[in-house]
Order: sequence, then structure tokens, then C-alpha cells
Amino acid sequence: MDELHHLWATLASSPLLPLTLTLVAYQIATSVWERTNRHPLANPVLLAIAILVLVLDVTGTDYQTYFSGAQFIHFLLGPATVALAIPLYRAYDHIRQSAAAIAVATISGCVVAISSSVGIGWLLGGSWRTLLSLAPKSATTPIAMGVSSILGGNASLTAIFVILTGIMGAMLSTRLFNLIGVSDPRARGLATGLAAHGIGTAHKLQIDELTGAFAGLAMGLNGLATAVLAPLLLHWLIR
Repeated sequence: MDELHHLWATLASSPLLPLTLTLVAYQIATSVWERTNRHPLANPVLLAIAILVLVLDVTGTDYQTYFSGAQFIHFLLGPATVALAIPLYRAYDHIRQSAAAIAVATISGCVVAISSSVGIGWLLGGSWRTLLSLAPKSATTPIAMGVSSILGGNASLTAIFVILTGIMGAMLSTRLFNLIGVSDPRARGLATGLAAHGIGTAHKLQIDELTGAFAGLAMGLNGLATAVLAPLLLHWLIR
């Protein structure tokens, strides 16, 4: 047992192992998702996180050691975000025709996301710092963490809220749209990107390019809107 532990410690010190573990975990999660006919509860991001947490806990590997290899995937988030310009370019005509609706939806969606999260947190007895951490939860992680820090919230707690929001959005959005009768791919994408940022956008891109394009657009616009509106709305709430 000691030899196995020593072998694992040696392997874990190499950046290649965490990188491989991440890729394998996501591949397993994706296979499970496909085998369940893409059931929302079998979301590959959620399953991959669960697998990695289990492996790290069983092996006693700390997060910093894991991230020494996983940071290479983290780095690719930047190029992946820039690559969203491709489906946006292809959907340019649809975006131009819906410009007014997109503007109204972005502002109203941002206001509702901030107000509802702070309101629900307040009703549940959350501390003021927790409420500040909740406010930007529907923006993409880097923007949400930056806004949270400026507001006086806990950026690490905000990151958790953002990830949970994205996973829930990816899991529930399709069924919710079907339930309430929203069939337009533009509306589906815009709502998902506004509420569930990058994780929701990635999910919609797996389903349909037009839906994913509108989700990516909404993710970017909501990040900007959150950075501007969150301080103003919270200042008003304080008053």
C-alpha cells in the first residue's frame, strides 16, 4: 500500500497526470450522457466534476497539485471563448434582425438575475457578504469574480455560485423551454446564455449552432451588463 501511495505521489507531481485525469473524466462523463440519451441529470460537466472530486479525495491529492496539470485546459478557455466568434459570424443576419429584442432581453435578464438571487438569498437569511457574492452569479466566472470583489463579496464563493448556476442551467433549460412552449432557437439560446453563461452556452452548442451562437452572444453581453448594473442595483438596495 505504501508503495502504491508513493507511486501515486510521484505521478501526481507530473502535470501530465492531472491533465490526463481531467480528459478521461470528461470522456467518461460524456459517454454516460450519450448512453442515457443525453438526459439532463447526466450533465457531463457535473459528472466529470464528481469523478475528479472522488479521485482527488480517495488519493489525498490537494487542489494545487491537481491544478498544476489542469491549468493547461484552463488556459484553453480563452481561445475557446474567442472561437465563439465563428458561430456568431454565421448567425450575423439573425442577430441583426433581433438587435432590439436582444438589447431588451439582456438588460431585463440581467436585472432579474441580480435581483432574484439577492432577494432569494435575503429571504433565506444570507449574510450581506453572501448576498454580494450571489449578485453576479449569472455572469461568466472571471467577470463575476471581479464584480464580487469590487462589491465586497467573496470571489471564491461567487465562483462556486457561478459554476452551480451554469450546471443547473445546462441540466434544466431544455426541459423548461419545452414545458413553457419556447421553441425558437434564438430565444432558447439567449435565455440560456443570460442565465447560465459558459456552461449553458457549451451545452447549447452541442445541440444546435444557432442556439449556441445566441447563447454565446448573451453570455458576453450579460457579463458587460452585470459589471455595469450590479453596483447600481445593489447601491439602490442598500438605500
